[in-house]
Amino acid sequence: MKRISFSITAGLTLVFAVVVKVTWDQQSIDTAVSQSAVSSQTAQATLDSYIVQGVDAPAVLQQFNITITHRLPIINAVVVDIPKNLVSALRQSGLKLTRNHSVKLDGLAWGQRLSYSEASATQMANVQPLHDQRILGDGVTMVVLDTGVKSMTGIRHDAYGRHRVYGTYNAITNKTSMNDDENNGHGTHVASIAMNSEFDSYGRYYGVAPNARLISIKAFDDQGAGSYADIIRGLQWAIYFKDTYNIRVLNLSFSAAPQSYYWDDPLNQAVMRAWQAGIAVVTSAGNSGSGAFGIGVPGNVPYVITVGAVTDNYTPDDFSDDRIAKFSANGPTVERFIKPEVVAPGGHLMGLMEDKMHLATAHPEFHDGGKYFMMSGTSQASAVVAGVVALMISQDPSLTPDDIKCRLMSAAKPARDSEGQWAYSPFQQGAGQVDAFAALNSTAANCANRGLDIAADLNGTEHFAGQTMIDENNEFYIRGHQQYTWNSFGELNGGYQWQDYDGWNDAIGWNDAIGWGDAIGWNDAIGWNDAIGWNDAIGWNDAIGWNDAIGWNDAIGWNDANIRVNTWVEQE
Repeated sequence: MKRISFSITAGLTLVFAVVVKVTWDQQSIDTAVSQSAVSSQTAQATLDSYIVQGVDAPAVLQQFNITITHRLPIINAVVVDIPKNLVSALRQSGLKLTRNHSVKLDGLAWGQRLSYSEASATQMANVQPLHDQRILGDGVTMVVLDTGVKSMTGIRHDAYGRHRVYGTYNAITNKTSMNDDENNGHGTHVASIAMNSEFDSYGRYYGVAPNARLISIKAFDDQGAGSYADIIRGLQWAIYFKDTYNIRVLNLSFSAAPQSYYWDDPLNQAVMRAWQAGIAVVTSAGNSGSGAFGIGVPGNVPYVITVGAVTDNYTPDDFSDDRIAKFSANGPTVERFIKPEVVAPGGHLMGLMEDKMHLATAHPEFHDGGKYFMMSGTSQASAVVAGVVALMISQDPSLTPDDIKCRLMSAAKPARDSEGQWAYSPFQQGAGQVDAFAALNSTAANCANRGLDIAADLNGTEHFAGQTMIDENNEFYIRGHQQYTWNSFGELNGGYQWQDYDGWNDAIGWNDAIGWGDAIGWNDAIGWNDAIGWNDAIGWNDAIGWNDAIGWNDAIGWNDANIRVNTWVEQE
């Protein structure tokens, strides 16, 4: 049996969710108000921002004389600034309060000194044959929710010289504009990888979908920091105007450490609403590198397409030494779903960025002195896949997000060693490296998100677990396929052949009875170990549970979590 290394870093504690419809009476409100009485001086000194959900939440908040800063009907929520001493009283009133914690962009991998060769995303992801057929993403609008996008030539105009940028919605100020609004550089870099219409030195388009249309949603500031409230407001705008602008693809190149189960997180709820509305959501896995359970929010949403990163090892014409980037985050999620779905080029990619932008001035050695900047990260890998999705939809507008996910994964090429075995676990490479040509020509169907019910998930009637299990040796395996186990990470320094996907020796294909993406309800889950249930010897409630040293609300609490345009990592 071939064992590919993968370490288990923490135990887990399962808390079964109970959906409660809250009804309000004046007596309970008055009681809570009286219990929350504090001096105005203290209240002013300790204001914190919270996302508040609950039946008639605005009416209840009015009783407390609290001003609403954001209205987020997409998740039935409002955002308020309140003193800490009101939090307990509001929760006693039946409201659900979640900190509106800060978010920074996920994947500012180190920029690259320009003495290295640039990687070609279109070559590695097998996009070039589609470009040769003039499949360029026509008619599809992509939203890049990021730091904004600078309307540079390769972004402003498509491959035929047509203006293709609708404008910017600034979710921070809640205003729309035809002008660009970008000073950080991350959003521009990501957008250019997805759709830059300029040519590289070999006459290839830099961007994957050079004719796709673009809407920029700015939810992160010049330092790459944002908040849950602004991101959710940006997602809400995209859903509301989906049909107006034919928004079909949404790229989210950021992540934060999970603070709850996927269904309880307000940002994840908004992302799920976008998927349910028919928008294919592509998100970065994160740059946390080695270790299990590394996938952040919103990449831990089981429905969406989460993307890890591959590097060409600085040999763009030699595919035999391509490997998973060391910074690329790994699964499974704490709910046992296999992530990422696929991996894509994310090492030393060249993208547009003015030299006066924040990233370029902070790292001028990685700028070419003109208008290009070389950078690595799962942010860039996500943008590659978002571009591939735009190409797929341009050729078949009837594709649903589930169809797209199914075909991307069915067509992906996993890395194999010299013996033909998988070189990395599925928690590192998902189904394999994305293959744009194969995905666009795939006819695969009904092989993604099987067993999931997004409507039930959103209304709280049912939530789901994936198929990852742990055996008596603390090794991961896929439920029903104990012959394939992983106990730590595979070697990340060597190169491997990326070959057609056919399951693990045909044992675990996507079209088999139990595919990777299949889900089971929480009430049907039998624990990480078939023989040992949730509450037994290796159950969720063991010594290193989430409610202990690494609790949802403790050491890694809402105030400490950052959502970034991914943090800087060593260049690969």
